[in-house]
Amino acid sequence: MKTLFTVCFCIVALMLTSFGQNTPAPPPPNAPATAAPPNPAAGMSLAPAGGMSPAPAAGTSPVGPVGASPAPGESVPATLTASPATTASPAGETKAAGTFSGNFLIDNFRKGGPIMWPILIVSIIGLTVVIERIFWWAGRWFRRDPKRIEKVFTAIESGDLAEASRLSRGSRDPVLRMMWNGLNHQHASLQGALQVAAGIEIKRAGRFLVVMDTLVTLAPLLGLLGTITGLIRSFSFLGNEELAVTAVTGGIAEALIATACGLGIAIFALIPFNFFTSRVSNLEFELQTAATNLEVMLGAQSAEREVELAGGAATSGKGASI
Repeated sequence: MKTLFTVCFCIVALMLTSFGQNTPAPPPPNAPATAAPPNPAAGMSLAPAGGMSPAPAAGTSPVGPVGASPAPGESVPATLTASPATTASPAGETKAAGTFSGNFLIDNFRKGGPIMWPILIVSIIGLTVVIERIFWWAGRWFRRDPKRIEKVFTAIESGDLAEASRLSRGSRDPVLRMMWNGLNHQHASLQGALQVAAGIEIKRAGRFLVVMDTLVTLAPLLGLLGTITGLIRSFSFLGNEELAVTAVTGGIAEALIATACGLGIAIFALIPFNFFTSRVSNLEFELQTAATNLEVMLGAQSAEREVELAGGAATSGKGASI
């Protein structure tokens, strides 16, 4: 049970951290590079220094033909080129998101207020109990052995109680275990032995049903308590005009989230609770039916033996009188 509780706690933690994580939105595409404003000095030759020839005339290349070296004493005009402006990427400017940022489950858990912690504990306990009962009843289904039960009744009907006890010994079927207990204690108290064995089997089958019943009742009450605390928080901020809207909406969200979680847990636990309760009732009926049949068969055999003994005693009495 402790191992199963730990596993369920890990499952819930994994759901809170992974399942509720929203997919991050892709970063917007980078803006195209924009050219710098035109520089009036761009494309113009530098002013000639003293002792140098004047700038070439318009329409002529400042450097002359391709491959021709400038003449001695001439200056090579320098041109200014505009470099494209680089823009910073928006993704680089944004801060790295936290580990739990954007997680839908954790965000709503925080908005639900402090009452969400008891609700979380109730949900983990309910999940653990449901999983444990599912495994138990699945094993009970595989442990059923109706053919062996028929063989035991056949052996009892034929009067072979030793064979009936051998067939029912070591079985994992609750009905056969009860029958074996009755067959081995029939000389002391058959009915008492059957009742004790049936009570033990019913107690095993109804294990943790009280816990599930408590959770079904407790979860909505915790949600209602969260509703009250959320409304109290909302109305406490009505006097402050600056924070009134934000605080009131936050308190109403807390009330609704707590109520929804409490009702969800109650609904989740109610369905398996009713199913397991019906299974326990069916098992109780099977045990009662088998115990009644066993009592009737053993009672009939005891009556036959008494009749035979009485007949034998009467015959021996007549022979003695003669």
